[in-house]
Amino acid sequence: MKPVKILLAGLVLAWCTATFAAGAGYPLEPAGSDVRQTASLQRGARNFVNYCLGCHSLQYVRYSRVAQDLGLTEQELRENLMFTGTRVHEPMLSAMPAAAALGWFGNAPPDLSLIVRSRGLDYVFTYLKSFYADPTRPSGVNNAVLPNTVMPHVLASLQGVPAARWEATTDAAGQQHQHLAGLEPATGGTLTVEEFDGFVRDTVNFLDYAAEPAKAKRQALGIWVTLFLVIFTVLAWLLKREYWRDVH
Repeated sequence: MKPVKILLAGLVLAWCTATFAAGAGYPLEPAGSDVRQTASLQRGARNFVNYCLGCHSLQYVRYSRVAQDLGLTEQELRENLMFTGTRVHEPMLSAMPAAAALGWFGNAPPDLSLIVRSRGLDYVFTYLKSFYADPTRPSGVNNAVLPNTVMPHVLASLQGVPAARWEATTDAAGQQHQHLAGLEPATGGTLTVEEFDGFVRDTVNFLDYAAEPAKAKRQALGIWVTLFLVIFTVLAWLLKREYWRDVH
């Protein structure tokens, strides 16, 4: 019984930790993406290459696999996604030297192959939408989801730069603190709010695919596996009833 108790305690602890993490900090928006939508993945791959690959790599994803899964020919792959002179069977690596990135940002930009698996779809989706103007930061912006991030707002030309909306709160000691209540709509971007949401959703969808390229196939196969288990359960129950009919 002791191993069972340990297992149950671990599950309860994991659930409490996940609940606390989900409920803490800035509220997350649902991404609403779907890796089964090939057109969205194609747009997301284009977005990632144009706006993210300059700093962030996908070291576990090869160009050839992307072309195969997204229905692209080698010519389309080279014309739209490959700009560094690499070969089609090589992984999607950033051309930025790690030492230079360390000097510019203080931290080397992380590889994003598994960012959705580690942080979650909604986290990445909300993070990319939650930059706001902050003149105290070196890049001139901050982020509501990840305060004091060193990442600049690379999508500012598309979204614009939102302004933060602050509210004063009073703690138990009677001291007032400024609390980030939300973000004002951005101005100056080339995309509308709906268009920018779609842009980010496609990008996050591609990152979801990159974290598990076989996810769509796994989900499709899961339906058939579930159906098989249901049918097998019914047959097993009928067989059990036939065997035990004379006993009862």
